[in-house]
Amino acid sequence: MTFPNISIDNVLKILLALSQYPILSARIRHQMRKALFARGVITREAFDEEARVKAVESQEREGLRNPFEEEQSEVWSNRLARIRDSQTDFYFAYNLPYSEFENIVRQVLSEKGNADAEFIWFNPELAPQDVLFEQAEMIESMPPQEREKYEARLQELEVVLIRTIISDQLKYIKMARQWFTVADLKEIRRRKIGSGKVGGKAAGMLLAMRILQETAPPEIQAAFKIPTSYYLGSDIFYNFMALNGLMHWNDQKYKTEERMRADYPTLRADFSKGQFAPEILERLDEVLVEAGHTPLIVRSSSLLEDNFGTSFAGKYESIFLPNQGTHGEKLSALTSAISEIYASIMDPDALLYRHHKDLADYDERIAILIQFVEGEQMGKYYLPQAAGVAFSRNLYRWSPQIREDEGFLRLVLGLGTRAVDLVADDCPRLVALSHPRLQPSSDVRSARRYSQQNVDVIDLEKNQLVTIPIQEIFAADYPTLRYAVQMEQDGYLGNLSSHSSEYKKMVVTFDGLLARTPFAKTIRAALKLLETHYEAPVDTEFTVQILEGETQKPEIKISLLQCRPQSHMHREEEVQIPHNLKEEDILFATQRMVPQGLVQNIRYILFVTAEGYFSLTSQSERTQLERAIGQLNAALKDETYIAVGPGRWGTSTPDLGVHISYSDIFHARSLIELAGEAVGASPEPSFGTHFFQDLMEAKIYPLAVFLDDADTLFKRDFFYTTPNRTLDFISIENPNVLNALRLIKISDYRAHHHLDLVMDGRQSRAVAFLVDEESADATTD
Repeated sequence: MTFPNISIDNVLKILLALSQYPILSARIRHQMRKALFARGVITREAFDEEARVKAVESQEREGLRNPFEEEQSEVWSNRLARIRDSQTDFYFAYNLPYSEFENIVRQVLSEKGNADAEFIWFNPELAPQDVLFEQAEMIESMPPQEREKYEARLQELEVVLIRTIISDQLKYIKMARQWFTVADLKEIRRRKIGSGKVGGKAAGMLLAMRILQETAPPEIQAAFKIPTSYYLGSDIFYNFMALNGLMHWNDQKYKTEERMRADYPTLRADFSKGQFAPEILERLDEVLVEAGHTPLIVRSSSLLEDNFGTSFAGKYESIFLPNQGTHGEKLSALTSAISEIYASIMDPDALLYRHHKDLADYDERIAILIQFVEGEQMGKYYLPQAAGVAFSRNLYRWSPQIREDEGFLRLVLGLGTRAVDLVADDCPRLVALSHPRLQPSSDVRSARRYSQQNVDVIDLEKNQLVTIPIQEIFAADYPTLRYAVQMEQDGYLGNLSSHSSEYKKMVVTFDGLLARTPFAKTIRAALKLLETHYEAPVDTEFTVQILEGETQKPEIKISLLQCRPQSHMHREEEVQIPHNLKEEDILFATQRMVPQGLVQNIRYILFVTAEGYFSLTSQSERTQLERAIGQLNAALKDETYIAVGPGRWGTSTPDLGVHISYSDIFHARSLIELAGEAVGASPEPSFGTHFFQDLMEAKIYPLAVFLDDADTLFKRDFFYTTPNRTLDFISIENPNVLNALRLIKISDYRAHHHLDLVMDGRQSRAVAFLVDEESADATTD
């Protein structure tokens, strides 16, 4: 091989010809720099400083006002590497003879094929991803004996790729490096738009699917898939803010709660006007072309989401897009959804959650997960046949025979939105996977009352997400309806007769799905595998498709939408309800859906009265009550207190219970939900909802007290006649709000006493009883 006369152009031409081999090019430039330093052309320190200065200058030319904070480390590393290469070419071409360049190229080329000679030991933390992938693929392609020498290096490369492409959470990396192959990581990068990581939600889904592919029996592997997915990298969030002059909002997390809430409407409006860079729009265009008219869901996937101890469940937005209309309309809807999710990272409730978890100082960039919605068209509607959330541990049992370690589901017809939130006068089907057909309600009347009444679907004609009465699905002759619905016949629930039009007798139970398909067995096995390899209980979201072929038994397809560690309380030490409790000492007791736990030395009870709450006449008054509860929660931060109220704490429908958020109640030790005809509230528990995840993480015990049950005790006299201490802590001007809210000091009812709440989940019994402090102290002594 001969080379032309020395010039920087000729150096670049040769290096360009070798650019398809990044590692060879890197080795050549490495040797060129060694020659420059050895000949005294420039010192290593001066070379590195010049490269750093030029890299910062290039950032400033691109409009980065705070270069060290506005650019992710991966982008900075690539920028610095390019400038170092450019400097190397320049100094070598103008200071050293061409023959030396020729010798370097010949030497490197002659070593190609010799693994030891060809192998470059560079710092993977600073190298471009293309170089990391090429070296990792080279190691994977080596013969087994040769590869063994480089296994540690391969693992190092994979860890750096996982950390820069997927997640920097150490517990996640420790698991992920055992499962992901280089090909897996390359496919994830292919589907990633822009720079940065794909975030926690995408990370959990991808890892769970990889574990099942590697460890599950063939029939379980075949049953699972993940939706077609694309990932908008986390760095795009800051690029979006910088491009649209939104960086002044980045300090919201350090403002007071009042200021956060006052600013949020303006912040949302500012984000909604934001535009995206042309290269991002081009990639989003490609996603829309591939999707056609298939509906999409745009989901948050922040760097902190779905981690151990911090699920961020429901804190950020997820938005369904029907994806109908012209291409321009679809692109506008997609970018608007992304902007709305970006704004939700500054939601006051999310910021307060971060403060409570000591995560306020973390640089919480948010990635976006774009998924094709799993489902099928039914007339003008688009929906999955079933959807829900699944947990590998069942923390609440409605029957002693239910086994905790077999898992639990919340199952709904249609989109899974009704499975993860407490909405309207509606209940999902609760499934204990140890006994899938065992319902919480033993009689037909209760089963009907506490069954699903409405369905969330995508209306393709209206181009929007809508809620429709369940009867519309019944009337549509939905092919797989018999797997979801039973008929009431002579006081019993039986199989759905073909072509029945008696819609009022139909009840959603999913008995056919649970009894006549391998669904329950399949998802139970998958949850056990995931829990084993996560080394922790897991929480997943999914959709279900029933495939009826020529065989008698239908097949099922489960689309895995996300997977994260299940929020749960570590087992308390063994609890025991004292024997021979006097009835006059018991304030309340229940024997249904009891967790395992203990709250001692309770000094206060925050009590929302059913009569006062449901008589509030406006949303303004209910909002005032929510704020008052939040103020009491802050005032009682150094006290042990529990909260008691009608219906569902945290429901999104105020008519069904107390509409508060986690930030209003996180100092409480237990939330007691009063249910039954007397309070006009449903007993369907919050277990499995986003609100429930918050309670588990904060070690707040949820407990339902079913007032209609014969074995329930509830001392109404205590709750309604003990003095109200609310005004000792906060001021309330509206008498209607004050009438709905009572703060009870235990010692006001009986001097020198406090309250203990003992919950024995194994015996399915909970009792809250008064304890004489003097006798308790004597016992301790």
